[in-house]
Amino acid sequence: MASLHKITLVLMFCLVALGRAEYLKYKDPKQPVAVRVKDLLSRMTLAEKIGQMTQIEMKNATADALAKYFIGSVLSGGGSVPAPQASAQAWASMVTEMQKGALSTRLGIPMIYGIDAVHGHNNAYKATIFPHNIGLGATRDPDLVKRIGEATALEVRATGIPYVFAPCIAVCRDPRWGRCYESYSEDPKVVQSMTSLISGLQGEVPANDVGRPYVAGSKNVAACAKHYVGDGGTYLGINENNTIIDTHGLLSIHMPPYYNSIIRGLSTVMVSYSSWNGKKMHANHFLITDFLKNKLKFRGFVISDWEGIDRITSPPHANYSYSIEAGVGAGIDMIMVPYTYTEFIDDLTTQVQNKVIPMSRIDDAVYRILRVKFSMGLFENPYPDPSLAGELGKNTGTWHVKPSENPWCF
Repeated sequence: MASLHKITLVLMFCLVALGRAEYLKYKDPKQPVAVRVKDLLSRMTLAEKIGQMTQIEMKNATADALAKYFIGSVLSGGGSVPAPQASAQAWASMVTEMQKGALSTRLGIPMIYGIDAVHGHNNAYKATIFPHNIGLGATRDPDLVKRIGEATALEVRATGIPYVFAPCIAVCRDPRWGRCYESYSEDPKVVQSMTSLISGLQGEVPANDVGRPYVAGSKNVAACAKHYVGDGGTYLGINENNTIIDTHGLLSIHMPPYYNSIIRGLSTVMVSYSSWNGKKMHANHFLITDFLKNKLKFRGFVISDWEGIDRITSPPHANYSYSIEAGVGAGIDMIMVPYTYTEFIDDLTTQVQNKVIPMSRIDDAVYRILRVKFSMGLFENPYPDPSLAGELGKNTGTWHVKPSENPWCF
């Protein structure tokens, strides 16, 4: 009987221990975001962390690939769609299948799907298309731009996508730049005012959350200010070229829109292909880490542009190992690979193991990515909301601007 009593006690102890082990702070929405992030980060392996830093193109983003490599993010490049003239339901179904792969992993960390939505949900069939930024800037109407952000967020969510690569807050200083239409104005004050789009996309940040990544709920999306920094000031307006300007000029002309964006609870920042005085932005530790993260206290995550780190070298991808070291070392948290993701994962893993890139840099990157995912409620609502499907294209034909309200619009 004594031995049976001991066995019973041991079993009870084991059951209690198992019960305690089942409580995971990161899965408890009642816990503060910081507590959840730290708890989850402490449980992650190097492979799981590097997976979170990897964003791949939807064309090779199978559920199996997401599960095997712990992929943290998927994107649609320009024109990358589930099918020609795909419906909202087709988009949402695709995102759902990918998300199942991400959630099937040991820790069940949801992936975040991103897409360009620079003047409406412009990759989706039948979406409402709004004027480009140059036209919206001419209205001098931040409230109009905010409402466009709200409408765009709903249409993007209708397709099951929670993250957009918008707005472009370049300050175009030379009309020869072929992408000048992506800029609200040559005047940084006008561009600053038009960061209201972020509040439309993400929701109005509460007073006690100013400066923190913020997404109001399942009808809003995480925003991405781009392209950091000086993309509108390149020499002779040459695209992706060199912005030749002193520090005062950079900070007074090209940087101000980022101040406002961060105050509005901006979730992510995308780095520019361009250079500043000959230094590639994708390798600029001073501007990404020292200034954006440390000086401006940006708490979201920094993402590369499409194959952005590849272009640190000329020709692109000539020394990919160096590009990874320079880009991640500069402070980029998520790499838009988008195709050669196994090469990226293998090379970054080797560099961390060989202490070329410190684990502290990896932890900073993953902490920021997880903070955004928790802040936007992705862990509680990882799947598309089918009730929003009817929002796609709902705003078509309903928008108009009254000249009396917008004297700048001719």
